[in-house]
Amino acid sequence: MFRSSATAPPTQRRSRGLLPLSTHTVDRLFRANSMPAFRQVGEKQLPNPVLCMAWSPKRDLIALANTTGELLLHRLASFQRVWSLPPSEYTGKEITALAWRPDGKILAFSLGDTKQVVLCDVEKAEVLHMFPTQSSVTCMNWMEVVEENSVLGSFHNAEDESKQFLPELPTLPKSYSTTSKIFSEEKSDEILNLLGEVRLNILVLGGEAGSVELYAYGMYKIATLGKVAGTCRSLSLSSDLRSLSLITEVQSADSISEICYVQLDTGLLSDCLPEVTRMARKFTHISTLLQYLHLSLTCMCEAWEDILMQMDLRLTKFVQEKNTSTQVQDEFLDLLLWGQSSPELQALLMNQLTVKGLKKLGQSIESSYSSIQKLVISHLQSGSEALLYQLSEVRGMSLWKQKFERLGLDSEAIDGAITAVGSFSLKANELLQVIDKSMKNFKAFFRWLYVAMLRMCDEHVPPELNKMTQKDIAFVADFLSEHFSENEELFDRKGKYFNVERVGQYLKDEDEDLVSPPNTKGNQWLKFLQESTHLKESPLLFPSYPQKSLHFVKRMMESVIELCLQKPAEVIGKSVKQAVFFPLYAVPDNSEKIPRLFQLPSLWNDKKGKMHCVVFCMPEISPSKLYLLRKGTDPNRHVPNSFMSIDLSHYLDSTDDDGVAAQSHYVYSCLDARFYDDEMLTVVLQVSEDQNSRRVLAQVSLASSLSCETEFHWEPSLRLDQQHSTIPCQGLVLGNQWRELENMKAQFVAVNGIRKVACVLSANLRHIRVFEMDVEDEDDEGADSQNASADQEGLETTISSQGAVEENLESEGESRVQEGDMFQKSEELLQSQEAL
Repeated sequence: MFRSSATAPPTQRRSRGLLPLSTHTVDRLFRANSMPAFRQVGEKQLPNPVLCMAWSPKRDLIALANTTGELLLHRLASFQRVWSLPPSEYTGKEITALAWRPDGKILAFSLGDTKQVVLCDVEKAEVLHMFPTQSSVTCMNWMEVVEENSVLGSFHNAEDESKQFLPELPTLPKSYSTTSKIFSEEKSDEILNLLGEVRLNILVLGGEAGSVELYAYGMYKIATLGKVAGTCRSLSLSSDLRSLSLITEVQSADSISEICYVQLDTGLLSDCLPEVTRMARKFTHISTLLQYLHLSLTCMCEAWEDILMQMDLRLTKFVQEKNTSTQVQDEFLDLLLWGQSSPELQALLMNQLTVKGLKKLGQSIESSYSSIQKLVISHLQSGSEALLYQLSEVRGMSLWKQKFERLGLDSEAIDGAITAVGSFSLKANELLQVIDKSMKNFKAFFRWLYVAMLRMCDEHVPPELNKMTQKDIAFVADFLSEHFSENEELFDRKGKYFNVERVGQYLKDEDEDLVSPPNTKGNQWLKFLQESTHLKESPLLFPSYPQKSLHFVKRMMESVIELCLQKPAEVIGKSVKQAVFFPLYAVPDNSEKIPRLFQLPSLWNDKKGKMHCVVFCMPEISPSKLYLLRKGTDPNRHVPNSFMSIDLSHYLDSTDDDGVAAQSHYVYSCLDARFYDDEMLTVVLQVSEDQNSRRVLAQVSLASSLSCETEFHWEPSLRLDQQHSTIPCQGLVLGNQWRELENMKAQFVAVNGIRKVACVLSANLRHIRVFEMDVEDEDDEGADSQNASADQEGLETTISSQGAVEENLESEGESRVQEGDMFQKSEELLQSQEAL
């Protein structure tokens, strides 16, 4: 058992003038008399080892990532699983870090094998967004800005101005099953809501080789920092944006790995908070709109089904296999004019197409064209208009040099992005014209061909279909002349493509030119532009790229916008300078290989005190001490008691059975420590007694340690572990805030002080216990019924071991009364021993 210096363990207590109890009896009696400090609410043995775990900041949910690449979400109550997200070959199978968005609605996780970061919807377990990173991410932190600024008060009103000028984007249809490699189904609503609240939040990513990236709202890269020495092990951005703290592992010149504390000055973000918030908000809007356009185009590709290729494939086969020297166009024209066809064409129509197949094909093509047309009008054009609006507002911000020039907004780059969006809108409008013309021609062609095939079969032709106007004949003739000419340009580069369907070429994700570009001959506007000296190269006109597909123009637009968004990240990143660098201690070569995210040091941002706090251990130097480092978020601010340590060893006075005074030495080592809140640490302690190691979960108050008046004077030329003896040290004060973890080799802990919960993980990374840390007095009776089975068995054993006290108990009701008296007397006995 574990006790503070003020309360000795029962095994060491001996009273004078009283009958001594056995060690086992007193130990059991004391545990039965005192309620555990924390209530266990769940326990589970997991099939796969856990690599990282993180509590939700707003809900009683904990996210776990295991060695198989599976992401799990569990509820506090009974540790019930809410959902699991299996690994995917498209996203990745090696989860390296976890982070919750401050509102608890989005969960971010990084993947080491694909070097990507994924944003997951907590409610539906769906991947909403993902983006690549420069290097493999080793740690992440998602922070919300709490610094109040008067300029931000009117920001929300300005945010709503876009709703006055732009219609609400329509929801993408649910009927399509997206075949995109990233998204399993349509999530347009969730994607458009990725921004969350107006308050700025930043996802910070740390990786190998000291790479650090900051993403506003988890989507827009707002800063790419210069190389930091070593590999990032943990990081924390202050809520006032003044500085960023990192724990790095640096390889020294003599091949010794050193754990270092680094503080980076991010004063530009703090000084320009309103401007940074507005710029980040706009650029994140742009990122969500690009994702919306991507999903819209995916729906269009699905609407263009494979059945549209059947006419092309069958006619191509007919061209390749026919033995006659006549052209396909001539044979169809003969059928149109004279009602007669060659045996080859008749075999194609009657055996391969068939009357029913032709009717079904015509209905499918008309339905698909209508769907694509609606998607272009309602989604592509609406999304492009919203994108132009947001980019135009960003361009206006870039012209306000006094406010936004420091952040790297470049008006010329934004002009290029606006031009690219305009070109995309023109290409979408061109596709509409192609669809409209194709629908008219196809309708006329299929109607005529259907009647011709009915006549070949000697079947009755409905009167409404038997009438063909001169306009219908002209449509069919145009269709035949455009789609069935034997021009070599209509053949695919592979020599076997025969183009009949013209819409699909716009939806192919290829860099090659269109097989059948639109015919612009006779276009008066294009002729006027070519003849005009001033308008020919005017920047006011968007280029149209008539030879390229819609996919090609979209990719070009995305690359231009990405280039536009990169410059502010580079400028802000260059403004960040290193303010503090402390080498803490050396890592021994024979250290245990444990998951990196569970390793100390642990970082914490004290929002009220505006400080960065670090807790760590140096087991090779002083195994029975816990160290605390505090630095102000303002690098120039002095913080008293910046370095201190907590002594985990105790010398306890006691007397032996003969009444002789003795002194017992208890040594405790810290296995893990996490900040519960600004004033409390949650620790897992280990006590060694006769080769039997027992583990304790405890809450350590920092109040007494912070009251120390002795200052530590840092020697810059030495590591901290080389001057640890001069660090001020304070004793450990626990009170009753501890609990022994029986039948568990506990090693790591994850806590959430807001929700007052903790999760303890065993050394084999598979055994988990969940606790409520702050149980009210009136809930003690209910807490007793929900304690772990091990605690209940211990209580029963304690009661049954008191044979002398229970000899005269004759009934179950009397037994309960006597048990209560026994506990009261035992408490009085222990109090008298305490007084002695």
